[in-house]
Amino acid sequence: MALDSQTLEDSAERRAGDLLKVIEQQLSAAGSVEKRVSRAYEFASLVDYSLKERLLIRLADLAFYSLINLLGRTARFEVIGWENHEKAEADGGLPIYVFWHDRIFLTTYWWRKRRIVVMTSRSFDGEYIARFIQRFGYGAVRGSSTRGAVGAVVEMARLMRAGCTTAFTIDGPKGPRYVAKMGAVLLAKKTGHPILPVTMALERFWTLPSWDLFQIPKPFTRARIYVAPPIYVPADADEKMLNAKRDELQRVLDDLNQKSV
Repeated sequence: MALDSQTLEDSAERRAGDLLKVIEQQLSAAGSVEKRVSRAYEFASLVDYSLKERLLIRLADLAFYSLINLLGRTARFEVIGWENHEKAEADGGLPIYVFWHDRIFLTTYWWRKRRIVVMTSRSFDGEYIARFIQRFGYGAVRGSSTRGAVGAVVEMARLMRAGCTTAFTIDGPKGPRYVAKMGAVLLAKKTGHPILPVTMALERFWTLPSWDLFQIPKPFTRARIYVAPPIYVPADADEKMLNAKRDELQRVLDDLNQKSV
């Protein structure tokens, strides 16, 4: 699976400071807030796809939704650190959830029906992913670290200003595995809302031979949700501070990995 809830590369060509300038310029553009929010939770048109692709998108959408829903219903969940979630929401805060790409499957089920906006790629795979997560009550914004990233972050910032929470698979869509990227840090700076690192630890699961060793829960597994303390990014953070915050996020996620072993 390739759920690409924004993960921006911090390359020499496009450093954090340059990306912030582009994001600020695009945020100033006018647009209907109501239409933007509505669009995030509605199925997109498939007019640009062939008849065969439309059928496959619809079949994949229903298949993944059914499988996640079925296995999710059998899982037994335990939450550790929920007080950190309450802290992130204090005084009207909207969490920017971040987690690893390999934990998408059951994470999608547990955090359902919270109207969390995530990023999906502008692709065939991204389209059916957008559809089945929308069935679980998520919103979808098109883009990824490789295609349309800045525009998607801008759209997520606009939606947060309208009261939507957001989420990132912070090492997606293509890795490197367990390496946090800059997207959530930039979004936290622009919106003033906290980053909330989370993970899902499965007791029993299958591993797919993918770049991230994607985890599929076995029926009736125990699952622990770990919620770390929120990370705040100052509105006046410079590039050095942004990189420091990303490093902090990396350390927290690494620590969650150790706890979830």
